[in-house]
Amino acid sequence: MLSGCSVSSLAARFAFFPPDPPTYAVRKDEATGRLVASGGVPRDSAMDVLLVDTARGTKVVAFYLRNPCARLTVLYSHGNAADLGQLYDLFVQLKVNLKVNLMGYDYSGYGASTVQPSEENTYADIEAVYQCLETEYGISQENVILYGQSVGSGPTLHLASRLPRLRAVVLHSAILSGLRVVCHVNFTFCFDIYKNVKKIKKVKCPVLVIHGTDDDVVNWSHGNELWKLAREPYDPLWIKGGGHCNLELYPDFIRHLSKFIREMESMTTKTRLKKIRESLQPAKTVYPAHTATTTTFTTNCCCRIRVRKPTCPSCNFSCSCCHALRNCFTFRPFKCSICLSCNCRSCFNCCCC
Repeated sequence: MLSGCSVSSLAARFAFFPPDPPTYAVRKDEATGRLVASGGVPRDSAMDVLLVDTARGTKVVAFYLRNPCARLTVLYSHGNAADLGQLYDLFVQLKVNLKVNLMGYDYSGYGASTVQPSEENTYADIEAVYQCLETEYGISQENVILYGQSVGSGPTLHLASRLPRLRAVVLHSAILSGLRVVCHVNFTFCFDIYKNVKKIKKVKCPVLVIHGTDDDVVNWSHGNELWKLAREPYDPLWIKGGGHCNLELYPDFIRHLSKFIREMESMTTKTRLKKIRESLQPAKTVYPAHTATTTTFTTNCCCRIRVRKPTCPSCNFSCSCCHALRNCFTFRPFKCSICLSCNCRSCFNCCCC
């Protein structure tokens, strides 16, 4: 029987398909001393070619495309069968139509990036590229939108789950997990890769999900489930008849994405902080009312155990947190009551017993 590590390595072999040979190369321009991309990538004065060091000792290539009209920056994690040389034209179109800065990068083992691709390497890759955005370009997480396409949804949600003040996330033909694509299972193995089904619940910003209804690589149900699990889901875009690699060709794609970007731009920091605070507040427990003649209940009581109300008029206590008076509904000492005013847990004893 294969060990969990062996199965994980085997799953990784089926998850990554870097173009072979790469569609571009990176070299240093002797005249300017700057890195440039050769092959099918044209010279672009509005684009920086970067070689970023990761925590796992790899070097990944990144393209940073500047837009002078931009207020937000998109960090784009691409699908598993492309590299930056193939994506350059798409990046330019997104930069212009969405009015954003755009940072795209190649995973380890893709394009001119070094070493072999793996799940852990992609996590280190996106963390290093995000760090580059912060240190080299002074862009904070409040102004970043993470964009993950197909297998790129894995590193995207990995990073998004660790950035509490992130502006937004876009999931394009995203996966629930690696094995769920291959085996169509509804549970998670320890050796599964890209467990997005769990990480999506930790994302604290708006999430836009885009998926084609006729996707024969990653079934539409993956996108639908991720949208349902998101804490702050945005109106999804289900492209009727769309496949796995052609959603950008549909007019609704850029129209809906532009609408989302504009709304994210108009969202102020104050509004975002208010939503974060609301999401962190625990929901108040409301106990159902009872009408039995032998028992008296009130919605203000914070006792879990409810029986006949004692006749002692002095059997009152106050919550140690909010100081609200509560009547005790039990005949013997109890612990761990819940105050409905502030949702705290305190310990009280009834004066009658």
